[in-house]
Amino acid sequence: MQKRLLNCTASDMKTMTAKQILDAISGSEGRILAAESIGVTMPLLEDVTNAEVVSSMGADIILLNMFDVLHPVIQGLPEVKEEDTIKELKRLTGRIIGINLEPVKKSEVQEQDELWKMTPGRYATAENAAHAASMGVDMILLTGNPGNGVSNEAIVESLKAIRKETGNKLILAAGKMHASGVLSESAEKIITKADILEFKEAGADIILLPAPGTVPGIAMEYVKELVTYAHSLGELTITAIGTSQEGADKDTIRQIALMCKMTGTDIHHIGDSGYVGMALPENIMTYSIAIRGVRHTYRRIARSINR
Repeated sequence: MQKRLLNCTASDMKTMTAKQILDAISGSEGRILAAESIGVTMPLLEDVTNAEVVSSMGADIILLNMFDVLHPVIQGLPEVKEEDTIKELKRLTGRIIGINLEPVKKSEVQEQDELWKMTPGRYATAENAAHAASMGVDMILLTGNPGNGVSNEAIVESLKAIRKETGNKLILAAGKMHASGVLSESAEKIITKADILEFKEAGADIILLPAPGTVPGIAMEYVKELVTYAHSLGELTITAIGTSQEGADKDTIRQIALMCKMTGTDIHHIGDSGYVGMALPENIMTYSIAIRGVRHTYRRIARSINR
């Protein structure tokens, strides 16, 4: 019988297939927490990676934002060969590792400052996804950072190409946390049932939706309707805080967490911009306790990565 991800050790996660991870998430009944972190910025604790910090606060899944698969950089990581970056991060954290890739045409990328500027290894191409799989990445989320102009149509095209290239090696998640610079896809138009169906048919395993209360016009009832629809198609869902509210007060985090719980989502996501590079550490733990209590939170924190 497949263990719940709640109960999985680092040794379990190390050997799980994409299908086994999905089953383990589903079996956890809405109590899985994914935390984003950025590796190219200075870590909060200088010589400790942000990924290690989010793990220490209770995250089950680490989602790397702005990760360039061709030139991987994670500040605070011991010196390793580039191709071993993900493997080393897995060794240090004992967690499932996902990355964001962005489905946007190079000719359509909007002007960005140096930190957020798109680089070749961040585009959601079949080649980059295959390279990520070879590095040991477990999951790819096709989404967009602020202002990069990622459309749902572009997500569908990237999904098709990546699924064809990588088969079932990777978990593929798709959706947007905010409009991502496409004003015609804002508020309730960020994602619709039609988009969910297209994502599923293009090869997505998990549908990403904005968390209630994070994007103007995105109410709990609307997200619940979309989650129910995604589940009817056999898809898992992840509700995401991608609007810097990961840096809000604890009461706000609890409210968002409980609204997401009421939608029926499978995975709860907290973003990387409390401080630049990760959520406020206390907010990660607050979110975890809100959706599953101290028992499962402290178990995740305390369980040795050597188990």
